Amino acid sequence: MLEGIVLGAIQGVTEWLPISSEAIIILVKTYFFGGNEGFLELINFALFLHLGTFLAAAWYLRDDVFALVKTALRPHRLVREGLLGQGETERMFRFLALATLMSLAIGYPLLIWVLPFAEQSIVVGTKVITAFVGVLLLGTAFAQWQAKRKKEGGRKQVGDLEYKDGLLLGIIQGFTILPGFSRSGLTISALLLRGYSDTTALRTSFLMSLPAVLGGNVLIFAREGVSLSAPMVVGSLFSFLFGMLTIHVLFRISHKLNFAYFVFFFGILTLSSVFL
Repeated sequence: MLEGIVLGAIQGVTEWLPISSEAIIILVKTYFFGGNEGFLELINFALFLHLGTFLAAAWYLRDDVFALVKTALRPHRLVREGLLGQGETERMFRFLALATLMSLAIGYPLLIWVLPFAEQSIVVGTKVITAFVGVLLLGTAFAQWQAKRKKEGGRKQVGDLEYKDGLLLGIIQGFTILPGFSRSGLTISALLLRGYSDTTALRTSFLMSLPAVLGGNVLIFAREGVSLSAPMVVGSLFSFLFGMLTIHVLFRISHKLNFAYFVFFFGILTLSSVFL
């Protein structure tokens, strides 16, 4: 029970911050709650907790979600409006479609083939996992620092989304299946570097998470089956509750935040723990 509450709260808070919620969940679960799970089992556990924050984002951005679903359910107008239209909803729909396809093309091979091969080919102990996560956290910190440094003057809005934005952000999101690469951190950084405003970057990144999280869980459960535990169920509930609270606060203070230094410090701390 306690494990589910703690890990769910961590997921609900860190999912929307430019730090890797997946990495922190894996580290906390490994060091504080023990267990004999392998690397892939830990990733699957972390991905399941994302369903709570998926529901939080879907509810908080329900107006956008309803508009996008309405567009998707009009097949006779989908090509004309969804793929060729120039309105805000049409551009967002096109962006999400491209980004999701690219994320699938990158993330699916990593999750289904590359990570299992790596786990079978090398002995993945706790220290190896920790070092891997620490290195990727440093990569996230660098991207955040670059985005914060260059974002001044960003004025582009959702109506400015282009095809190349969808392709680029989809590729980036696909690689964030790796724990330590923050999905929100890297996608928000990329959007800021592309000249989009803080609020637009947040809104777009959060909407990107919906098909990615839902699709990722469907793929995992279709391939490996559903084996729910009490910590997973309780964790998803608390990730929803804390996710709603965090996303609400973050939209109001986003322009004041710079998490690059925190992520860098956390990455160094994580790497240092390998040698203790």
